[in-house]
Amino acid sequence: MTGTFTEGYTEGYEAVLTIRGLQVYADGTPDSSELMTQGWLRPVEGGWEVAYEETEVTGMEGTTTCLAFLGDHVLLSRTGTVTAQMLFQPGRQHSTLYETPFGPLTMDIHTHQLRGGLDERGGTLEIRYSISIQNQLNSRNLFRIRVRRTNQR
Repeated sequence: MTGTFTEGYTEGYEAVLTIRGLQVYADGTPDSSELMTQGWLRPVEGGWEVAYEETEVTGMEGTTTCLAFLGDHVLLSRTGTVTAQMLFQPGRQHSTLYETPFGPLTMDIHTHQLRGGLDERGGTLEIRYSISIQNQLNSRNLFRIRVRRTNQR
């Protein structure tokens, strides 16, 4: 990995990430995706952070995604062609501005369940959440990520 993506990850570890997503839209239509990619794992205050580059598979090519696992909550940050910060905290709802090439979108994220954890070897995380737009349920979602460290520095 080269360029700005690796800046700030000099104290981290290379990792292989397996990311699975399932969305069931309000009309019952399902949509799923799976991505296996290289990324980085590093310690941050209060937990661990994983970062990776999005691809054509996710529809967000040109975007870097960082997931900070901070005990009882997860903060997802995206920068690049898509810009967003999403806070996942079980039993709580948080609003976020999701900026895309097509324009900004305000969404409400309600986290139903957060399971798993990370350490210096990697780990797994599962987030069950729903998205509402303008007070209307848009989708119910399941996000799973498996992180496996590939090197030791």
